[in-house]
Amino acid sequence: MPNSITFQTEDIDFVFPNQAQTNAWINAVIKRENGELNFLNYIFCSDNYLLKLNQEYLQHDTLTDIITFHYSDTAIESDIFISVERVMENAASLGIAFEVELKRVMVHGVLHLLGYPDKTDEEKAKMRSKEDEMLGMKV
Repeated sequence: MPNSITFQTEDIDFVFPNQAQTNAWINAVIKRENGELNFLNYIFCSDNYLLKLNQEYLQHDTLTDIITFHYSDTAIESDIFISVERVMENAASLGIAFEVELKRVMVHGVLHLLGYPDKTDEEKAKMRSKEDEMLGMKV
């Protein structure tokens, strides 16, 4: 289904709050950056589930908070896997609300899909700035 954003779970019990509001926000982010959305699936999962994906598809043997699979070069067609456990732990260590960190991670994946890299220190700074900008958007 075109222009579709879905929220699913894998290997955990988690109910994503405010789906309609988040859907509108993510769509606004994509529109603001002149992106085209075909479909975007957010899959919330456990650390172990995401670690297995990281090992199998990226050959990384480390925990991470997000993995983004992008299937098109012309539009957003993607699965974004997010470890709820990682986000909870990161939020606690940063002293911020879980919901704030979750939204940051979610928009981080979208920004990658829109062409923002974060390999160098300069790219990381630009990514953080864009995340902050998008987190501050009113929809």
